[in-house]
Amino acid sequence: MNKIWHTLFLEERPSVSLSLFRIAVAITVGAHVIPTLWNLPDNYYATALKTFNFDFFPVQLIELVQRSSDQTVLFFVIVFYVFWFFFLIGLFSRLSCILMTLAGYYFYALNSLHVGTLSWDILLVTLFLMCLTPYHGDYFSVDAVRRGDAGSYKRKRPFFLQRLLQIQIASTFFYTALYKITGTGNWISGNPIYYLMNYPPAGVTKWFLLRDFFMDKPGLCYAAGLLILIIEISMPVLLFWRRTRMSAIYVGCFFHLVLILTLDVPAIFFFLFPPQLLLFINPENIVRWIEQKRRANAQAPQSQLIYDGHCQFCRRSVQQLQVMDLFHTLKMVDFQSTSHLEALHPELSKERCASQLHLLEPDRTLYGGFAVFRRLCLILPMLYPFILLFYFPGSGIVGPFVYRWVAQNRYLFHFNKTCKDNACFLGHGK
Repeated sequence: MNKIWHTLFLEERPSVSLSLFRIAVAITVGAHVIPTLWNLPDNYYATALKTFNFDFFPVQLIELVQRSSDQTVLFFVIVFYVFWFFFLIGLFSRLSCILMTLAGYYFYALNSLHVGTLSWDILLVTLFLMCLTPYHGDYFSVDAVRRGDAGSYKRKRPFFLQRLLQIQIASTFFYTALYKITGTGNWISGNPIYYLMNYPPAGVTKWFLLRDFFMDKPGLCYAAGLLILIIEISMPVLLFWRRTRMSAIYVGCFFHLVLILTLDVPAIFFFLFPPQLLLFINPENIVRWIEQKRRANAQAPQSQLIYDGHCQFCRRSVQQLQVMDLFHTLKMVDFQSTSHLEALHPELSKERCASQLHLLEPDRTLYGGFAVFRRLCLILPMLYPFILLFYFPGSGIVGPFVYRWVAQNRYLFHFNKTCKDNACFLGHGK
């Protein structure tokens, strides 16, 4: 029994899946909460029409929250925005998750009219699990870049958090099916899909392709309802059984895609559930795939990043870029240790390399300065979010300006912990 328990929950496996899932959770939370913060007077200030969820919160807590001034509400808005963004980018991942979740609970207690949905309750359970550990900040995060460990993508952690998230999504499918066939559920005795096609409540069913086709086919609607029930009841077994796992993931993702296309469902069905299904993919397989890509790229011609190895600030930056280089597409070249720079490219010289960073691609295309970072954000997965920033209109004018100033003053960056001794500046002289 101890061995089974250890295998299911305590065995250490790579946490890279949780790092990706953190981003999905942050996007889902933002999609739920941020739109409600755009109109504070109508949603959360004292002037708002409010409803309260006494089934979720104690009366005393709701009464305490209702004494909040508008300034207190604004304070929690700032807290939410700041730590939601920190959680999204993986900065102080666990602390950010806790404070973001507390702010979310605050708005839920303050007025459940806008965020008080079943999907929000499910999301809060997910957030509680994410608050338990910092594992989701191991990669695809600022925390990983700050640590500077190029092997962060294969960092191993106890598997219990990912297992609990798997159990949550599998249970959601199963209990949704039970709700449809027990109590007031009528998916066997009635034909709810046919009813939704013909007499939908306002704001429930979309005018989707083939809706007219289903409207006059009650038998087909009933068969579709039974098929949905069978899938939902079977999903826990299909997901946890290795032979059917991948098929179950495909079916689950397709199921949620159909929900989004046909019904007005909350954002959780699109942003959270499909990524949560992907947590059933063995993270060891993901790491093996990454390692295969890294080995293949190491043997192929690589882009060469040419930097100043006498500059601690530069070395630290290169170390951080190596963390971001998930598929090992870059070869780091210290020009201070290279005797014949012209052999790499005829336009390279020590003076030019000392003035700015360079990227030499396999096709002999040479980039320098700000253009290097523009190129890197198209190569390194962790820099993809910066594509819009680096290619925003006007960035081609402002960016090189900022880069030249940083490059010229890099030896004086005493605020950087790697440059506090001023060794680079002393070594180069004035």
